[in-house]
Amino acid sequence: MLVIHTRIAPQNTYDAELELTFEARSKSRLRCFTTTGEEVGLFLERGQAALADGECLQANDGRIVRVRAKAEPLLHVTCASPFELMRAAYHLGNRHVALQLGDGWLRLPDDYVLKAMLEQLGAQVDTIEAPYQPEQGAYGGGHHHSHHGDAEFNYGPRLHQFGVRT
Repeated sequence: MLVIHTRIAPQNTYDAELELTFEARSKSRLRCFTTTGEEVGLFLERGQAALADGECLQANDGRIVRVRAKAEPLLHVTCASPFELMRAAYHLGNRHVALQLGDGWLRLPDDYVLKAMLEQLGAQVDTIEAPYQPEQGAYGGGHHHSHHGDAEFNYGPRLHQFGVRT
């Protein structure tokens, strides 16, 4: 098994390639296979942003492994005006849907309920197969809801500090 612990900068050459969906690229622990069928164990640092298309990893044996975003079923959303597209993005964001943003379009994982909502808002919604790379969010990588005490994200809301008076 090819064991990987390290993310590195993109390289011009590589020894193996992983083709992964966004969900798989979001995991820090994963059993997967290279495009040639070799078994891989990913053991990446937790709390980091999802692996991006073209990013490289270094295996414990020194080999370089390139990550490729796998095409997956997506909804491709366009609208008649920038305001309508902004409105669609607002309603999707209100439902905590991760979005890939483009010039005049949005993409999100295929979901019939969200598709119906978008069509009801007047959006043009097409089902496509494409690599998916949504925005990371305002605070960068990783999942954070103020785990008070984490050095980089020590912004615990006072509302959740029960019994503390200031």
